[in-house]
Amino acid sequence: MELHQFFLFLAIILISARLLSETVARFGIPSVIGELLAGLLIGPSLLGWVSPDTTMKLLAEIGIILLLFEVGMDTDLSRLARSGSKPIVVAVLGFTLPFALGYSVSAWVFGLSEFTALFIGGTLTATSIGITVRVLDDLGKRQSDEAQIVIGAAVLDDILGVLVLAFLYQFAVEQQVSFHALGEVGLYILMFMLLGPLVAKLASVVIDHFDQRAATPGLLLTMALSLILLFSWLAHAVGAPEIMGGFAAGLAFSQHFGFRLWMGKRQAIEFKPSPKLAHRLEEQVRPLIRTFSPMFFVMVGVSLNLKAVDWSSAFIWELAASLLLVAFFGKFAAGFFIREPRRNQIAIGLSMVPRGEVGLIFAQLGFSQGILNGELYAALLIVIALTTITPPFMLKWFYGRDGGAKN
Repeated sequence: MELHQFFLFLAIILISARLLSETVARFGIPSVIGELLAGLLIGPSLLGWVSPDTTMKLLAEIGIILLLFEVGMDTDLSRLARSGSKPIVVAVLGFTLPFALGYSVSAWVFGLSEFTALFIGGTLTATSIGITVRVLDDLGKRQSDEAQIVIGAAVLDDILGVLVLAFLYQFAVEQQVSFHALGEVGLYILMFMLLGPLVAKLASVVIDHFDQRAATPGLLLTMALSLILLFSWLAHAVGAPEIMGGFAAGLAFSQHFGFRLWMGKRQAIEFKPSPKLAHRLEEQVRPLIRTFSPMFFVMVGVSLNLKAVDWSSAFIWELAASLLLVAFFGKFAAGFFIREPRRNQIAIGLSMVPRGEVGLIFAQLGFSQGILNGELYAALLIVIALTTITPPFMLKWFYGRDGGAKN
C-alpha cells in the first residue's frame, strides 16, 4: 500500500467508526455495533473503500491487544478465583456443544465429508472475547459477577480454539496429526498463562521504580507498551493467541494483583498491588485504547464480504439456518450448567455467543486450504455475521429490563 493511501484509509476507518458509534449510541444501541456496521459500510460488502489489507489488520491487532490489556488491568484474580470452576465449566461446554452439534448437523444432516464437518464444528467453537468485553463495557457491566465468569471462560475458550485450529490445520496441510506436538503447544500455553503475569509483575515494579526517577516524561507509557508488545510476541512464540500477551501484561499492572516470592523457609519478597501505578498508567493508555480498539471492530466488519454470498442458493440458506441454531444454542446453553441466578445464567450464555474475528480466522483458513467450498464458506459467513451483530442487541434488551438492570 502506498503511504498516501494508508493515510486516507486510516482516516476513513477512524471517522466512520466514530460517526456510526456515536449515531447508534444516541439510539441506546451499544457503540460496538456502530463500529461493526462502519466496517460493513466501507468494506467490500457495500462501498468497497477499504479492503482487509495486512497493514490495517496489524493496526487492528494492536487495538485488540490494548483492549485486552485494559481487561487484564480491571481483572481481580481473587474475585475470579472465587468463581471456582464456573469459568472452566462454561468454557468447556461452550466449546464442546457447538463442536459436537456443528459436526453432527454438517455430517449427518447435510452429508458433508467427515473432515469438512469437523472443520465447521471447530469454526463454531469460537468466542470473540474482544466483542464480548466491549459490549459489557458499553452496558456498564464489565465489573459484574457474570462478566468475571465470562472473561475467564472466554480466555479458556480462546486457548481451546487455538488447539483445535492447530489440530485441523496440521491435518489439512500434512494429512496427519502429531499429538505430541499438540501436547507441547498446550503445555507451553499453560506455562505462559501461569508464569507470564508473574514475570510481567516483576517488570512492572522495575518500570515503576525508574518512572518515578525519570528525567523526561513518558517513560511509564513507553515501557508499558513495550512490555505489552513483548508479551504478545512471547504468547505467539508458545502457540497462544497474541491477545493473551496483552491480557497477561494487564494483570501485572492491575491494582489487585500481587504475590510473594519465597527466598527461603522464612524469607520472602512481597510484590504488592500498586493502585497509584495502575491509575497513572490507565490515564495515559486510555486515549490509545479509545483510538485503536475501534479499528479492530471496523476491520471485523470489513473482513465480512457479504458480496461473496450467493443469496439465491437454497443450500446456503438451509445450512446457514441450521448452523446458526447450533452456534447460538451451543454457546447459550453453557451458561445454564453452573449454579448461578437465572439472570446471570442468561447473561453469561448471551455473552459467549459472539464469534467475530475468531470465527473469521477459522472460516478463511478453511476456504484458503480448500476444505470449504464457496457455498460452505458463504454459509459460515452468514452465521459469523449474525452471531457477531445480534448478541449486543440481545444483551442490551436483557439488561434494559427492570430485573436485568440490577447488579
